[in-house]
Amino acid sequence: MSRRSRKAPDPDEVLAELGASAPRRIFACVMSAMLGAMLFALAVLAKAEFVMSIGLALLAFFVLWRGWVQWSVTEARLILTRRELKSSDGVVLTAVDDIAKVERGILAFKPSQGFLLRLKAPAESLRAPGLYWRFGRSLGVGGVTSAGAGKFMAEMIQALIAERDG
Repeated sequence: MSRRSRKAPDPDEVLAELGASAPRRIFACVMSAMLGAMLFALAVLAKAEFVMSIGLALLAFFVLWRGWVQWSVTEARLILTRRELKSSDGVVLTAVDDIAKVERGILAFKPSQGFLLRLKAPAESLRAPGLYWRFGRSLGVGGVTSAGAGKFMAEMIQALIAERDG
């Protein structure tokens, strides 16, 4: 009799990937650019006080800068392995062992088209607009991502948690 040996699963095997869909990414950045342009036009063309015009111009530059940051960070993809959830640009968002639960419900405070991970311990704050944010014990994933891919990643994380907890 031959006994088949079962290989242990590779901890670095990619289980799921989540990236920004091109139409959503373009739409979000165009909306930021349009808002920035309107604020700037309002600052220049409105017959407001000087301080108000300066404030509107600064707000316009902030919105335009945020749109540029969003365009830059949404080039990255989120990668789920058995060991961790990380960004393709090298940022480790959390280890799978540090995830307490996944929230995807309607009332969950989560990004659009995404899900929320409750972590076991607080972590350093991170932010990539349109892709993820981490604050304290919460990690929100989603924004300009595909709903189907986000749901699949959330289900894979739930499966990993169930496997870990027995």
